[in-house]
Amino acid sequence: MRKILFTLIFGLMTTLNYAQNTNDIGTEKVWRVNFLNPAIELEIPTGQYSTFSSSLGVDYGGGYPDLTSGGSGFIYVISPFADFQHKWFYNLNKRTDKNRNTTNNSGNFVSFRLVTRGNSIAENVNRTSDFDFAFGPTWGIQRKYGKRFHLLFDVGPQYYMDTKGNGNIWPIMFQLNLGFDFRKK
Repeated sequence: MRKILFTLIFGLMTTLNYAQNTNDIGTEKVWRVNFLNPAIELEIPTGQYSTFSSSLGVDYGGGYPDLTSGGSGFIYVISPFADFQHKWFYNLNKRTDKNRNTTNNSGNFVSFRLVTRGNSIAENVNRTSDFDFAFGPTWGIQRKYGKRFHLLFDVGPQYYMDTKGNGNIWPIMFQLNLGFDFRKK
């Protein structure tokens, strides 16, 4: 099952990478500050239609079922995080043909995302380990509005685990970020 899933994801990403016509459209280097999950982010081009983004910040979210115990009511974990995501944009040419903005990598994408969380700053659950990891494919959009406003949304399944070998699949992970681009190229 894992081999089939890996082959499908690899094939999709390879196809999307070559699916666009060659022209002057491409990705850009962008520094961002995100506010919903406070972080500093750097997105750098890895190809004409792909980027690699890395973020460091403080995350607030819930606990994974197999990695937490206890807690009642609204479950939360506030901790430092590192988020790494390789994005393949598949509609930059189409957006340009329709006179839509592609500045600061505004487009739709598929990606592979890895997130790790560290020691909790505050929590109302017991974690099995001080560090956990989650990774998986996503589909998303990111847009630039006005001169500097940034919106990112992505969704997809993920596999999560801790440093002790506990883990499982979480069917739907999503990310919503609002922020500002504060340096371009």
